[in-house]
Amino acid sequence: MKILKYLPLLLVLLFASCSSVKVYNDYDKKVDFTQFKTFAFFKSGVDKVEISDLDKKRILKAIETEMLAKGFTKSDNPDLLVNFFTKSREQVDVNAFNNNWGYGYGYGWNPYIWGGNRTTVRTSTTGTLFIDLIDAKKKEMIWQGEGEGEIFKNQKNKEERIGEFVKEILKQYPPEKK
Repeated sequence: MKILKYLPLLLVLLFASCSSVKVYNDYDKKVDFTQFKTFAFFKSGVDKVEISDLDKKRILKAIETEMLAKGFTKSDNPDLLVNFFTKSREQVDVNAFNNNWGYGYGYGWNPYIWGGNRTTVRTSTTGTLFIDLIDAKKKEMIWQGEGEGEIFKNQKNKEERIGEFVKEILKQYPPEKK
């Protein structure tokens, strides 16, 4: 029964490896993605993103880190232009718990005799980050990645959360040939 000794560790590792960012992508299936070696940010697009300058810098840094890790070189004359934009949505979850339980006269089990009701309200923000890759010569979008997940307002390490979004999205680039 040695495996039982390590079961908690295995469960922690299993859940730690699951990303909390859902990712999707779409791309032009006619494009040969191996031709792209350099990138730059699409400044006029990035300037239009309506988030704080600090978060914008965090996203740019995370994208640059991932693109460099994929073997791309940042250039003034790039093959790819990188743009991004964001969306967010507030969600309110209301849960009513009925803690009433008991045994009623003549009715058998009756959930309305004792106890009380409890209602919990939880608000959360779901954020979506879109990363667009544009063929710089043709000025056409060739790939778009999207990551969606919960954003924590008092996130202690925003850089880490943003990095997780970007890493999960760009894992899908370049798309696999089918």
